[in-house]
Amino acid sequence: MSEIALAADFAIIIVVAAAVGLVAKQTGQPTIIAYILTGLLLGPAVLGIITPGELTETMAELGLGFLLFLLGIKMRLDDIKEILRPIVNIAVLQTVLQTALAFGIAWILGFTFVETVIIALATVFGATPIIVKILTDKDEITAMPGKIDVGVLIVQDIYLVFVLALLTAGQLETATEVGVTVVTITILISLIGLFAIASSRFLLPRLFRRIADNKDVFFLVAISWAFLFILIAEEMNLSLEVGAFLAGMSIAQLPYSTELEDRIGPITDFFILVFFVSIGLQLEAADLFAYWREAIVASVVLMVGNFWIMFYLIDREGFSVETSFLGSLNMIQVSEFSLVVGGIAIAQGYIEEPILGYLSLMALLTMSVSVYIINYNHQIYERVQPVFSRWESEEKFDVELPGYRDHAVVIGYDEITRNVLPVLDREFDQLVVVDRKAAHREELERSGYDAIYGDFRHTEVRKAAGLTRASFVMSSSSELEVNKALLSELPEETTVFVEANWIDDARELYELGAHYVVLSTQLTAERAGEYLEYYFEEPETFKRLMRADIEEIREYPDEEFGVPALTLTKIDEDRTRDGGECQ
Repeated sequence: MSEIALAADFAIIIVVAAAVGLVAKQTGQPTIIAYILTGLLLGPAVLGIITPGELTETMAELGLGFLLFLLGIKMRLDDIKEILRPIVNIAVLQTVLQTALAFGIAWILGFTFVETVIIALATVFGATPIIVKILTDKDEITAMPGKIDVGVLIVQDIYLVFVLALLTAGQLETATEVGVTVVTITILISLIGLFAIASSRFLLPRLFRRIADNKDVFFLVAISWAFLFILIAEEMNLSLEVGAFLAGMSIAQLPYSTELEDRIGPITDFFILVFFVSIGLQLEAADLFAYWREAIVASVVLMVGNFWIMFYLIDREGFSVETSFLGSLNMIQVSEFSLVVGGIAIAQGYIEEPILGYLSLMALLTMSVSVYIINYNHQIYERVQPVFSRWESEEKFDVELPGYRDHAVVIGYDEITRNVLPVLDREFDQLVVVDRKAAHREELERSGYDAIYGDFRHTEVRKAAGLTRASFVMSSSSELEVNKALLSELPEETTVFVEANWIDDARELYELGAHYVVLSTQLTAERAGEYLEYYFEEPETFKRLMRADIEEIREYPDEEFGVPALTLTKIDEDRTRDGGECQ
C-alpha cells in the first residue's frame, strides 16, 4: 500500500472516530466503545473500506504502550496506603474467584480448554480508565468506595502486566514450559521493578527537580523514560507493555506525576484511539456475532457474579454495607483490557478471531450498561438499601481517609499569597498551595505547607487539590479567563478571592460571584493578611462593605475606583473608602 493510501486511511479513521466519539459523548458512553465501533464500521464487519496496515499496526502498538504508561502514572501508592492490607486481601481473592467464575462459564458454554483459559484471563480485569474517569468526574474517587476500587485496580493492573508478559513469551505446550516461563517472567519483572523503585527514590527526584520548570524538556524526558523501560523490557524478551507500565509507576510516586498525567493524557488518547479502532478492524461481522448468544449469557452472569464476589469480599473486610455495595457496583464490567489480552492471544496463535469477537461483544455490552450504573450508583443504593440492611452491624465501619475537604486552596506562590498563607493556615485545618515552579513547591514544603506541583489550568491538578470541595479559594492569577473558569467551576458557597489587572475585569469577576478582587498588587501584598483576618473575624461587616463597593461601581461605572476601595488598619479603627484612582 502506498504512503498516500496509508495517509488517506488514517485520515478517514480519525474523522470517523471523532464523529462517532461525539455521538458517544452525547449518549454518555465511553469513547473506547466509540473507537471499537469505528473499527467495526470501517472494517470488514460493515463497510470494508479499510484494512489494518503497517501504519495502523505500528500506531496501535504504540497506543498500547502509552496506555500502560499512563496507567502506571496513575498508580500512586500513597493514595491507598491507609487501607493497603484489606485491599490486597480483596484484590487477590477477587482475582481468583472471578477467574474461576469466568472459566466455569466459558467451559459450560462449550469453548475449548485453551480458549477457556484465555477468556478467563481476559475477563477478570476492571475497566480502569472508565472507572477512574467516571468516579473522578463525580468527585467520588477519594471516597471510601473509590479508594477501594482504585486499590483493587492497581493490583489487577500489576496482574495484567504479568499476564501480558506470559502471553507474549511464546507457545507454552507443557506444564514444565509454563512453570519455567512463569518463574523466568517473575524474576525479570522483579529486576525491572527494583530498578524502577530505586530510580524513583534516588535518580528521578533530582532529575525532575532540575527540569520541571521547562515544560518541553519535562515532557520529553518523561517520554524518553518510558521508551528506556520499553527497550529494557524488550531486551529481556518481555512485552513493551511491561516496560511502559513500570516506567509509569516509577514516575507516579513523584510529586510531578499529576502534572505529567494531564500533559500526557491527550497524546495517549490519540494512540488509544488507533489501538481500539484496530481491534474493530480485525473483526468481520461473522466473527463479532459468532457467539452472540454466549456473549449475552456470559455478560449477564459475569456482571451479577462480579458484583456479589466484590460485595462479599469488601463486606468481609469490615467496611460498611453502603461502601461494599457502591464499591462492588462500580466493578461489574468486562473491561477494554479483555481486548488487549485477546489481541495478543490472536497474535500468538492461541485463539481465532471469533473468540476476540466474543470478548469484544461482552466488553461492549457490559461497559455500555455499567457507565449508567456507576453514574446512578447512589440512586440504585437508595432503592435497594432495605434489602441490604440485613448486613449492617455495629462492627462495620469505614476508616477515615486523608483527603482535602472544607479546606483552603491557594493558586500560585508570590508576594501576595506568601503574606496570606499564615492567616489561612490558622483558619483552616487543611491548606494546599498549587504552583508550577519546582523551587516554590520545595520552599512551601519546607515551610510546612501542602504543595501540588502543576499548572492549575490542568484538570488533574485541580482535582488533586480538591478544588470543588474547598471552602476558600484564592487565585494569584490575573488572567481573566482563568479566573472566570475558576468561578464557574466552584460551588456558590465557596469563598473566592481573585486578582485582576483592570477595573472592567474586576467588575466582571464580581458579577460572576467573586468575594474580593485584588487590583493593586503592591498595596495588597502588604495588606492582604489584614484583609483576610478582618474577613474571618467579622465576615458580615466585610461582606456588607463589599456589597457597598459593588453598588458604587454600578452607579458610577466610569469612575476609576479601587475594587473594593476598602482600607483596613485595625478592627477598632475607622474603615475609610478611597474613591481616587485605582492604584
